[in-house]
Amino acid sequence: MVLPVNIDMDVLRTFVTGVNLGSFAKAADRLGRSPSAISLQLRKLEGQAGQTLFQKQGRGLALTEAGDILFGYAKRILELNDEARSAMTGLSAMQGWIRIGLPQDFAETWFPALLGRFARAHPKVRVEARVDRGSDLAQGVARGDLDLALTWGRMGNVQAEIISTRHVVWIGLEGFKRDEGEPLPLIAFDSPCAFRSAALQALDHDEIEWRHAFASPSLGGLWAAVTAGLGVTLRTAEGVPSHLCVLDPAISGLPALGRIELALHRSDVEQSPAVAKFQALLIEAIADG
Repeated sequence: MVLPVNIDMDVLRTFVTGVNLGSFAKAADRLGRSPSAISLQLRKLEGQAGQTLFQKQGRGLALTEAGDILFGYAKRILELNDEARSAMTGLSAMQGWIRIGLPQDFAETWFPALLGRFARAHPKVRVEARVDRGSDLAQGVARGDLDLALTWGRMGNVQAEIISTRHVVWIGLEGFKRDEGEPLPLIAFDSPCAFRSAALQALDHDEIEWRHAFASPSLGGLWAAVTAGLGVTLRTAEGVPSHLCVLDPAISGLPALGRIELALHRSDVEQSPAVAKFQALLIEAIADG
């Protein structure tokens, strides 16, 4: 009987960290290891997997098909490992109440999975999540109604911490091309909205006329308006419905867009252990995204 090969957990963590960061040199700094030690770990992982996991791509490395498959499994293995460690170290007894606000973009993508992981590891912690516009979420933190909130842009709060940035993209129906003889039909939230501000800045810079074709307080309303062919909108590429397209500025005749900041707002009240733990997981999930 051939015994199965156990994959080293530390090696898997190095693997996932390096892929997420886009550089194993950065992974060495993050994990406090030397580059040569990281290289030895990666060779060990290929030996345990019995497959070539990396291939040369320019000056760096890219995942092979086998590497891409292992990456998906590795993330799941590490998540289960970390949940088990939390339960066994007594953190499952953590109690409290967490009130968090976040944009609709994340509520429909990676946040439910994060919430599920946290609930399984800390069943005695009650989490209340509020999905709303950034300006309302920032005000909720300021009033003490929320412990944490994520917003696109600082929303006037200079104390908010920028924890990541994302590319802003135009989104519309496949084949959309701007009619240069007509104002661009823009679909967006009303002000204040960081995406709307980014659109107007880019359009004004390129001297492109525009008109507000549709406004909605919900992201679903924006997607519905774009689906109906009423115009184009802009967000990040995360969570774009499969029937809509990220538009190439060079083909669609739209101006290029930059990046948008993702800000974390914290209540002035001293954080409980539960809030601090959830915040750490939240920042980690944002970095992985």
